Amino acid sequence: MIKQVAVIGSTGSIGQQTLEVIASQSDKFRVVALAAGENLELLNDQIRQFQPEMVALAKSVSPERVNHPKPLFGADCLNEIVSYPNVDIVVIATPGRAGLLPTLSAIRAGKCIALSNKEVLVMAGEIIMSEAQKYGSEIRPVDSEHSAIWQCIQGEGSESISKLWLTASGGPFREFPIEKLKTVTSSEALNHPNWKMGQKVTIDSATLMNKGFEVIEAHWLFGMSYERIEVLIHPESMIHSMVEFMDGSIKAQIGAPDMRLPIQYALNFPERVPNNYRRMNWLNGQSLNFKQPDIDRFPCLALAFKAGRAGGTYPAVLSAADEIAVELFLQNKIDFIQIATILKKTLDSHSSVQNPQIEDILAADIWGRDFALSLV
Repeated sequence: MIKQVAVIGSTGSIGQQTLEVIASQSDKFRVVALAAGENLELLNDQIRQFQPEMVALAKSVSPERVNHPKPLFGADCLNEIVSYPNVDIVVIATPGRAGLLPTLSAIRAGKCIALSNKEVLVMAGEIIMSEAQKYGSEIRPVDSEHSAIWQCIQGEGSESISKLWLTASGGPFREFPIEKLKTVTSSEALNHPNWKMGQKVTIDSATLMNKGFEVIEAHWLFGMSYERIEVLIHPESMIHSMVEFMDGSIKAQIGAPDMRLPIQYALNFPERVPNNYRRMNWLNGQSLNFKQPDIDRFPCLALAFKAGRAGGTYPAVLSAADEIAVELFLQNKIDFIQIATILKKTLDSHSSVQNPQIEDILAADIWGRDFALSLV
């Protein structure tokens, strides 16, 4: 049976790679809905190629500019798309808070969700996982690290897991002199050595905030306490993460740094299908290296652990402030090390709501953005 797919964030990096995977497996998948931000030209190209039944654009434009007879506009229409009866799998590939409410709507519609958006679980992990259980919605991780863990625990009982090891490339500044981090430019920070990603996640990789968010995600996805989640710098990005078991055995998922692999696995689970992606070559003298993260170099990682352990609305505030700080850095309004400074000051000034409802999380998101901006 051909699975019907809705891609939210189709013009972003993950969205484009998702459509590339689907195009190569047209006997298994059909795109029935596309939603994008503001890249109308690329969206129109995608519409021509995939002929979806539904199309949505965050920014309103003249309908005749959209290559679809009945385009939808605005953030609210995403809820309509992810609840569309013809949809089997919803790919949440849009970054930031924009993915939160569509994910909740997809869950409440009982959809299978391939989740790439980090902020959804960072902001509202407890609500998301509780609602998924309530409505019988399956959440499949797309992040390479969480996909790796997910693959490693197949066939294993949760009681047998001792620890999760999340690997991080360390980004472009893993060997950079700490005293020179203040002067790095946005173009240098966007020059990731291993992965091709969107701007926001690439800057988060440079600060290691990306890995901090993934720690919080792993806590909710796999029900693991923060004391049993570790981060390792692994410059080669070949081991995408590892699971350590009670008997000392460790499973690792290894592959070339290519996001199409976890996307394909999430779409096809539990089946594995062939592809023509780059394979590992173990005969070219490849080495695997690991070391502990340097918290002096990467203070954002420590802030993420702190916010995750504190719970309540702290993670939502951290996520909100990070979006603002990264945007300010990309606009050359703050320097690189000020990202962490803004995040720390925002967390320190926040009065958390424990056991928050979705309204509390959205309010905390607004507060975090406003406060972070007020610091500049």
